[in-house]
Amino acid sequence: MTNNSQYIYGIRAIQEAIEAGTDFHKIFLQKGVTSQLFKKLENQIHDRKISHSYVPIERLQRITTQNHQGAIAEISEVSYADFEETIEQVLQTKDNPVFLLLDGLTDVRNFGAILRTASCTGIDAVIVPKQGMAPLNKDAIKTSAGAAFTLPVARVDHLKDAIYYLKSTDVQIVSATEKADSKVYDIDFKTASAIIMGSEDIGIHPSLLKLSDKQVKLPMTGSIASLNVSVACGVILYEVVRQRLD
Repeated sequence: MTNNSQYIYGIRAIQEAIEAGTDFHKIFLQKGVTSQLFKKLENQIHDRKISHSYVPIERLQRITTQNHQGAIAEISEVSYADFEETIEQVLQTKDNPVFLLLDGLTDVRNFGAILRTASCTGIDAVIVPKQGMAPLNKDAIKTSAGAAFTLPVARVDHLKDAIYYLKSTDVQIVSATEKADSKVYDIDFKTASAIIMGSEDIGIHPSLLKLSDKQVKLPMTGSIASLNVSVACGVILYEVVRQRLD
C-alpha cells in the first residue's frame, strides 16, 4: 500500500469516487466477473484511463474479507473540508441550507450510513469533531456507497466552536434527543438549520444541548426505547425533506 493512501471496495463506492475526481493509485478488478454493473465500472475506468489490473479473487481477499464485489481501489486518503470555508461557500450560494453535526459517533458503519442518507436528502455539509469520532475509513466509505466523495465533511477541534459560528450566521441549532419535549414534526425546518445527532451510547453532550435553539425527539410507541442513530438520523432528515417539498 502506498504511503498516505487507503483501500476502498465495492463497485458503487468506486464509481462515486471516479465521478468525484478522486486520485487513484490503482484499481484491482477480479478476473471473470461479467455483471452489468461491473462492466459499467470497467467502462468508467477505461474512459478515465485509470491504472488498473485484473487479479484472481485470492488477491482481493488478501486486502479485505468484506463484500468487495470484485473491485478494490487504492486511493489517496479522503481529505476533510475546511469548516469555515465550506460554511461560507454554502451560505453564499444557497438559501436556507441544512447542516448535520455528529457528536462522537464511534461506529464507522453508522457514520457511513448517515453520510449516505445525508447525501440523498441534500444536506449541504457534515461537521464532525477531530477527537472521539469514527474515522472516515474504507468501511465508512463503503457503507456510504461513495457519498463520502460527494458530500463535504468538515472537521473541527470542538463542536461548540462550530455551533457558535453557525449561530452567528442565523442558522438554527436543533438537537435530537429523547429527553426533548417537542417532537421533530413540531419544528420548522424550512429555515437555515443545523441538526445535531449524538453518539450511539450517551447521545449529545449536555454542553451542546445547552447551546441548541431547539431540542426534538422522535415519538416511540413500541417496546424498544430508542432507534439506531443512523436510522433516527434518516427519519429526521426526511422530515426536513418532507417540509421543504410542501
